[in-house]
Amino acid sequence: MLVRAFPPFSALPAVADRVLTPHPNLQPRFTGVLPTRRSVDTIMAVRRAESFGKRSIKAASKEFALRLAVSMTDLTTLEGKDSPEKVRSLCRKAIAPAPALDTMLRAVGAAPIPSVAAICVYPNLVATAREALAGSTVKIASVATGFPSGQFPLDIRLDDVRRAVGEGADEIDMVISRGAFLSGEYALVADEIARVKDACGAAHLKIILETGELETLDAVRYASDLAIRAAFSAGPVADGEVFIKTSTGKVTPAATMPVVLVMLEAIRDAYRETGIRVGMKPAGGIRASKAAIAQLVMVHETLGAEWLHPHLFRFGASTLLNDLLRQIARLRRGGYAARDDFAEA
Repeated sequence: MLVRAFPPFSALPAVADRVLTPHPNLQPRFTGVLPTRRSVDTIMAVRRAESFGKRSIKAASKEFALRLAVSMTDLTTLEGKDSPEKVRSLCRKAIAPAPALDTMLRAVGAAPIPSVAAICVYPNLVATAREALAGSTVKIASVATGFPSGQFPLDIRLDDVRRAVGEGADEIDMVISRGAFLSGEYALVADEIARVKDACGAAHLKIILETGELETLDAVRYASDLAIRAAFSAGPVADGEVFIKTSTGKVTPAATMPVVLVMLEAIRDAYRETGIRVGMKPAGGIRASKAAIAQLVMVHETLGAEWLHPHLFRFGASTLLNDLLRQIARLRRGGYAARDDFAEA
């Protein structure tokens, strides 16, 4: 796994936002140069994104892609009615998504369905998840920083992160201050990301841009570049230690193909400059297997096969998993499974 300090991008001029004091009562944490703005050709981005959904995929490759998507899923519950028992049930499904289907697969000499990559819960349910997932490979992701709005004082947001990590979270899904970003306070946004990265300690960080509120692909690209730059400024970073993520799942549109493509291109350019692989997590609105496979095709053609691994690519989803399972069952049985054949949690 590659680890190195983040070097400056080449030939980036300082801009006015660089000299702002992000938090008057604190020493600036982000002391780097803000990224330059890169214009996105919206028409070409839309056309290219649409092309990934038109690839012809053979049955054997399709089952491989469906299983891969299962292994990349962050099974999520982020509702006001979440309870310890709901999270325990979610953890059981995360470890063994389809026990009955596994029995059928083993009978024909096929591998069982893999566990998902992680579950994603609120900080106060991390300890419950940690106990339920003991001995499994499933990671625990926790939202933090005043999810989903981010409209809390900085000290409360940082305490939110530290508490989740202290309870056992392996990964933190933070939200950026979209109001600050849209007001042009880029240094403040970068400073807060760097502070959250510090608060994560050994936990990995996923930075939610909430792209549905950013309005343009140009803004999505700049937010992606800014998030990566800010996270890297906090110190040496390993491959997959930092992700950028589309959405909280509470705002639409979210993980549209053009938006994800623009974010993948930001990751590609950062890798070319630094040699560090940033992860990607599309979340919000991906409910069907066909859409998930189109995303995987786009990742492969934009970033390469190295990113086709849960360490570098995740789906944030609550309903996608069962559709993936239904499609695998269809390929094996020759007919579609009923929607209630697989438990929701």
